[in-house]
Amino acid sequence: MERLEKVILENLRSRPQEECLWWENGWMTSLDLLSFVEKNVQVLKKAGFKKGQRIAVLLPNSPQVLALSLAAWSLGGAISPLNAKSGLPSLMGTLNLVEPCAVVLAPGLDELKEALREQQVPVVLAESLSTPLPSFSVRETSVEGESLAVIFATSGTTGLPKAVPLTHGNLLDNALRMYDSLELLAEGDNLLNVLPNFHSFGYTVAGLMPLVRNLKQTILASFLPPVEAMRTIHASGTNVILAVPAMLHFMIIAVEKGAPKPENLKMVVTGGDRLNVQLDAKAKAVLGAGVIEGYGLTECSPVVAVNNNYEKRRLGTVGPVMDGYEWKLLNDKNEDVTASGEGVLWVRGPSVASGYFRDPVMTADRFVDGWFNTGDYVRMEEGCVRILDRVTDIIIVGGFNVYPQEVEAILHTHPAVSQAVVVGMPHPVNGEVPKAFIQLREGMQVTSREIIDFCKKHLAHFKVPRSVEFMESFPLSSTGKVLRRMLKQPK
Repeated sequence: MERLEKVILENLRSRPQEECLWWENGWMTSLDLLSFVEKNVQVLKKAGFKKGQRIAVLLPNSPQVLALSLAAWSLGGAISPLNAKSGLPSLMGTLNLVEPCAVVLAPGLDELKEALREQQVPVVLAESLSTPLPSFSVRETSVEGESLAVIFATSGTTGLPKAVPLTHGNLLDNALRMYDSLELLAEGDNLLNVLPNFHSFGYTVAGLMPLVRNLKQTILASFLPPVEAMRTIHASGTNVILAVPAMLHFMIIAVEKGAPKPENLKMVVTGGDRLNVQLDAKAKAVLGAGVIEGYGLTECSPVVAVNNNYEKRRLGTVGPVMDGYEWKLLNDKNEDVTASGEGVLWVRGPSVASGYFRDPVMTADRFVDGWFNTGDYVRMEEGCVRILDRVTDIIIVGGFNVYPQEVEAILHTHPAVSQAVVVGMPHPVNGEVPKAFIQLREGMQVTSREIIDFCKKHLAHFKVPRSVEFMESFPLSSTGKVLRRMLKQPK
């Protein structure tokens, strides 16, 4: 098994003076990045970082994230990019599970910094995203095998954290196959790296793939404001945009309001949410390039399927399953229904994780003999995958996963709430947004605004219900389960 840092560092050394990363209005060369990595290696060594340990990183997209990844791998350790805005309870649960030897924080995360220090977790503040970390010391932790590269966090269906460990082999396989699948992609292309690094799509495809295959990348710490983002895209000569549909929507609006559009844009690749047909047409008209839709899951490193190019794509599908994957379709009785062309998609291959981090129960539920249950009900159409429904109740808000049970658990702590059910409702920009259906306790009164404000105190912004509907009772199945699909029906 080849290691990521070996492949990437050899690529960088072979072209030391070539442009590599666009960051803060200018280019870093391969040599600049190599120097940055080596300085971080020395900082980690001095801190006591050991083989098999993990360092958690809560930073926006930046050269620092890539340099720290390469430095940790060079020392036989792993990295865990996490979402600083996932909410303190969820984040602390993830950190307890991942057990990092230290946590790297961006400035301004004072609440988290104090919570970590109370648990005696070493905290190092990244004073700059363009320079090595300051000196710090790690704590003693358990160690894992050197094949482990990255641990991504994602909420479980119960709202409890779960962690996906991906190896060097998983990530390298997926990056190479994604490059080969995008037929228009060529060495020297400049990819946009703005999708959050704590999502495997952003980390693997936008961050690692360019380093593995001699592509350039334009790194943006944030897509906001969109007008400034579009100016950077134009200035850097970005010609391949990786985005979720909601981000693409704001790109189009920014250009329509006068922001410069990218020159020589080759393609737009979307994932994380379903692509609206109207948005596709508008992107072609305004940005000048077609949209290529793909599909993936963190457990698959992440890309499973992607349309190969704009001309060959089958609109409404996420393209064919990538080479290297085996796939099959099962029904709810785990019977093979592949021949029918419709069922729950299971995949297996070198990109697929071996299970969840320190969670044998969840692993046994989703991983069977090397096969992974995607949880998505699909139809195969002329070799392409059409996502019909999610077996789970997950809500995808602008590419972010929201699990209803987590939001419902918060709602049930409100003194006026007797029962709460959260479902995803269609939204023209974000794809879906959470809506709460609430039955109040007898004699209690509360407004929708009060419920929403209560949620804002306890949940990340994308998890907060956008609307609330009060119910006298809920539609139930014969077994007493709430019929969520009926709640989602337009009235």
